[in-house]
Amino acid sequence: MVKKKKKEEKLKASLPIYDMKGKEVETLDLDKDIFDGRVNKAVLYQAVIAYNANQRGGRASTKTISEVSGGGRKPWPQKGTGRARHASIRSPLWPGGGIMHGPHPRDFHYHMPKKISRLALASSLNAKWQDNNLKGLDSLVVAEPKTRLFKALIKALKLTGKTTFVLDAIDKNTRLAARNLEEAVLKNVKDINLMDILNSKNVVITKAAFAGLTERFKRG
Repeated sequence: MVKKKKKEEKLKASLPIYDMKGKEVETLDLDKDIFDGRVNKAVLYQAVIAYNANQRGGRASTKTISEVSGGGRKPWPQKGTGRARHASIRSPLWPGGGIMHGPHPRDFHYHMPKKISRLALASSLNAKWQDNNLKGLDSLVVAEPKTRLFKALIKALKLTGKTTFVLDAIDKNTRLAARNLEEAVLKNVKDINLMDILNSKNVVITKAAFAGLTERFKRG
């Protein structure tokens, strides 16, 4: 009986929704397919490695002895000079010569299955939810492109540290009001990834963005 009750509690996961003045206006039932309370650390680790690998350009390049210009003539005769034998001044032994075993352009891309990517994103959201760093917002409407208005929202929600605001759409006023705040990051729900969530202390999601997040998971 105890196990069944625990399962029911997980299925009935909810989150309070606040307005822009920081007042709780309702409670939102979270999608059980996303917010199941599980944080898969192994999948998170794999996803972070993949993300960082995909950010690498892989453009480092060095020239081998065949690519360095000059050195077509033997610097001195093979024998009779008393000096070491050399075939070209572009040998890796010479200053300005070719590089042995140097880096060359390569692709560091790391592919992850879609199911693993979705699980990693869900785990990052569950981690914020368990730490009480996930907040719901009724809507985010900024009347004027003023930084003080966005600061007032952060203060009303009692947020400290870097916060990612997940929205269904980012209008011009909201973008301009938040752009001067280092602690505020605006993200469209279509573009959000686990690094945006893990790199922030708090995550604030609007009701419309919650609906978009559910559609995104169902669509795959």
